[in-house]
Amino acid sequence: MTIALLVLILALLLGGIGLAVEALRWMLIIAVIFLLASAITGWLGRTRQKTAGTPDEPSV
Repeated sequence: MTIALLVLILALLLGGIGLAVEALRWMLIIAVIFLLASAITGWLGRTRQKTAGTPDEPSV
């Protein structure tokens, strides 16, 4: 009975670690997607601003 309980606890522990690693992997993938999307959005915003004829720095 104790061996079965030990195996069950070990399986739950390893399964929990596996789920945590998988969650971290997906969080990293989503973070990279957000980083690329924000970089592209910022680059397009600066490009459109330059082509619209507005100065890069405000005049004082």
